[in-house]
Amino acid sequence: MEDAAIIDLYWARSQQAIAESEIKYGAYCHAIALRILNRAEDAEECVNDTWLRAWNAMPPQRPSILSAFFAKLTRNLSLDRWRRQRAAKRGGGQTELALQELEECVPDRRRPDEALEAAETARLISAFLRRQGELDRKLFVRRYFYLESLADLGARFGLTQGQVKSRLHRVRQRLRAELEREGVPV
Repeated sequence: MEDAAIIDLYWARSQQAIAESEIKYGAYCHAIALRILNRAEDAEECVNDTWLRAWNAMPPQRPSILSAFFAKLTRNLSLDRWRRQRAAKRGGGQTELALQELEECVPDRRRPDEALEAAETARLISAFLRRQGELDRKLFVRRYFYLESLADLGARFGLTQGQVKSRLHRVRQRLRAELEREGVPV
């Protein structure tokens, strides 16, 4: 089914919208959640929560790219669950490692003007990524949005883990320098 038709089902408040979303994007969303949570049961719950969030968001929202809309919902729900689990028991894994790598170049936002500064920082990061080469951009997004492992990235792009790690390190260094140049405290 086409994305526009699925969105129309949500707007019509048809239960079929959830079934069609699961058919078309269930595996995609499950892969995102599983990379973050590392447990099939938790990933399944997050995907189910994704459909509920989509149901509550449409209307009034009408996403222009349905796959990105579902990916963002799934990722945010999965990260929230991961943080709750991590608060209960400290653990290390792919999610924590990827987020720690970004800490060195993306500032912590805990001030009252957080939303405005976060939006500006997001705009700067997006502009920065658009100027990067295709491979570096794909590696960055797949590592830090989809939280893919270095091994998976290497296999996907025909690189060794060391090459992936090195490329990502250089991209993070360039990002940090750009953010500092723009006056974003890091």
